[in-house]
Amino acid sequence: MKYFNLLLLGLTALFSCAHAGEFSADKRISLPGDGSWDYLTIDSAARRLYVTHGTRVHVMDLDRKTVIGEIAPTPGVHGVALAPELGRGFTSNGADATVTVFDIRTLAPLKTLKVPGKKPDAILFDAFTKRLFTFNGGSANATAFDAATGEELGSIGLGGNPEFAVSDAAGHCFVNLEEEAEVVRFDPTTLQVTARWPLAPGAGATALALDTGNHRLFSACRSRNLMVLNSDTGKIVANLPIGGGVDAIALDPLHRRAFISCGQGSVSIVSWTDADHYRVEGTVPTPLGAKTMAYDAKKRRLYLPVADFGTGEAPTGTQSAPHAPILPGTFGLVVIKVPKK
Repeated sequence: MKYFNLLLLGLTALFSCAHAGEFSADKRISLPGDGSWDYLTIDSAARRLYVTHGTRVHVMDLDRKTVIGEIAPTPGVHGVALAPELGRGFTSNGADATVTVFDIRTLAPLKTLKVPGKKPDAILFDAFTKRLFTFNGGSANATAFDAATGEELGSIGLGGNPEFAVSDAAGHCFVNLEEEAEVVRFDPTTLQVTARWPLAPGAGATALALDTGNHRLFSACRSRNLMVLNSDTGKIVANLPIGGGVDAIALDPLHRRAFISCGQGSVSIVSWTDADHYRVEGTVPTPLGAKTMAYDAKKRRLYLPVADFGTGEAPTGTQSAPHAPILPGTFGLVVIKVPKK
């Protein structure tokens, strides 16, 4: 609990002048098991939060803040994609290059799909084509499946190591290439790349989010840059400073805010007045290693996975977590209340 107490003190100090305690730590939720974690996924309609964790996915009731089940085994799980219209969910399992298909009502595994690529990481359900995509970090490509049947439909050569991906649900998908510092746009129907957009001066592209109303992509880079692009043309419209070790972005388009979680100890908050004018609104301190995140827009809560670390070095450069062992029994979620704008 030491990091949670420090978080409370940090929030109070940071916002004591301009925001007077508007951002506040809600609680820390303990979750079972040890080991590393990755993406979080929220199902706002069903009021569920999916937390990837080693070889399992914890599933929480967002309103009660309690665990209601888990999906396992999911070896080396990275992400969760949901297809509510099909009654199915999917996990990307990096350790054995598989996808676990599960029933989103019961959480029971239904089948396992073999991914021909290496180390599937991000995973995306495209509602426009009803297709599932895994983004394979070890083979620089994406694999497409029919989400209803599980049939493998083909692969897309991306030309670099893919990180996070998003869909506009209108015939376009986008993915960050980390080392190449590019956003790639591809057609989910033809499985062809249709554009490559450089992110310079951004480098080390990881997190990606899309504001469909304004046609704006938010690409967060380990170079401590948030690059905002026109999703139609690829033109960069803003370059904003963020924290180190970034790994996730959550958008609140209704209140025109973006939350960017950075594993070196902060969430950067960016706001906008219109599609071309952005500013850094503030920074919220978080525990070291809290690199991923999800946002519950209904109750305005940020959820960040955390753990306590043993003796070691704090993250430096582009790293997102300390060089130290995770202490057993300390994994959980920090919950932060977000004020109205």
